[in-house]
Amino acid sequence: MPQQPPAAALSLHDMEALLAVTRALAAPFELRQMLAEVTAAAQSVLHAERASVWLLDASAGELVIEVASDLSPLRVALGAGLVGSCAQTRQPINVPDCYADPRFSTTIDRQSGFHTRCSLSLPLIDHQGRLVGVLQLLNKAGGVFDRGDEAVGTALAAQCAVALARVRMTQEAIAGELMRQELELARQMQLSTLPAAMPQLAGYDMHALFRPVALTGGDTYDLALTDQGLLVVLGDATGHGIAPALSVTQMHAMLRMAFRLGASLETAFRQVNDQLAQTLPDSRFVTAFIGLLDTTTHRLRFLSGGQAPILHFRAADSACTAHRATSFPMGAMAIEFLRPAVEIDLAPGDWLVLLSDGVYEYADADGAQFGRERVEQVLRDAQGGSADEVALQLMQALQTFARGAAQDDDITMVLVKRQPAG
Repeated sequence: MPQQPPAAALSLHDMEALLAVTRALAAPFELRQMLAEVTAAAQSVLHAERASVWLLDASAGELVIEVASDLSPLRVALGAGLVGSCAQTRQPINVPDCYADPRFSTTIDRQSGFHTRCSLSLPLIDHQGRLVGVLQLLNKAGGVFDRGDEAVGTALAAQCAVALARVRMTQEAIAGELMRQELELARQMQLSTLPAAMPQLAGYDMHALFRPVALTGGDTYDLALTDQGLLVVLGDATGHGIAPALSVTQMHAMLRMAFRLGASLETAFRQVNDQLAQTLPDSRFVTAFIGLLDTTTHRLRFLSGGQAPILHFRAADSACTAHRATSFPMGAMAIEFLRPAVEIDLAPGDWLVLLSDGVYEYADADGAQFGRERVEQVLRDAQGGSADEVALQLMQALQTFARGAAQDDDITMVLVKRQPAG
């Protein structure tokens, strides 16, 4: 342990000033106000012409000046100059003649017109032993900084470091709470776009489930009765969080509007894709299944932008047909040629099963994925059940397979079953 300098003989005025700043640093206020209190107290107690606080930017390996009366923002690399050396060694540096010290940089003097005679640089180390910055004092009135000034300055720097850590933790807590509130608001907005209840359609049973990996997710779904039949949608945007949630919400809203205005399946698909291609960043896109089920003929027509497999489970032979996507993911680029829509006839007892990647790619503790075969096995085992029951059995099968492995992608399911005859 380095030997501590002897205590300084403080005047009553200086002692009162030091106690006042200690009390002030215990009060809650924002960062710059707190640093201004520190520099003002340091100037007063140690009779310096100038005091400044340099904060550590650990990611850049630099110190950034935050409080100085007549300087624009400056950055100094760790190890450069007196403050950089102080930060690197984490020891006070007391220089009686700065221009005679090779570590001293004259750049700031040239910029500000200030002439530095002597300096005292003190590391700011918080209660966990982490360097947070440097407190620097320049030009002691009537002489140079002595060992007693080092002792007083060290005590003041310790108070400053603890207060600085407290202010930063408070700011981080506030920012975290604001972010949580914003995420919760985004979540409520996203959930409000989903159907409040399943459509009541004679001869059909439906279930949909959305379980994001975080507060917001990049998936969406829709089941809604339109003039053209039952609209069935499942979308999955790249990534997780607010940005993908906004992407799928935008797509969802545009689809609803297009079909409300009477657009055909092909027109809605093309227009929504091209609009997303214009508005989404280059690295963003949405895989989406969009289908219309004619409830009188029981024929489903669909287009799929990158969303696959699309499972048609046939009750007659307990077998699955897996359909591929008809196009690239929506929003990736404008559509020049649109393939014809795929048509599926739903016989009594048949299922349409739409699942996001979060189901097929759910990994167990060893990294193996759930896969399509396990989905089809659940459908064979539970085909006589209701849509709610099949969804529950799929989720139970996922949990059993995962063996405690955490969910790492959004899970969305849309199940549509044509009821058996009678």
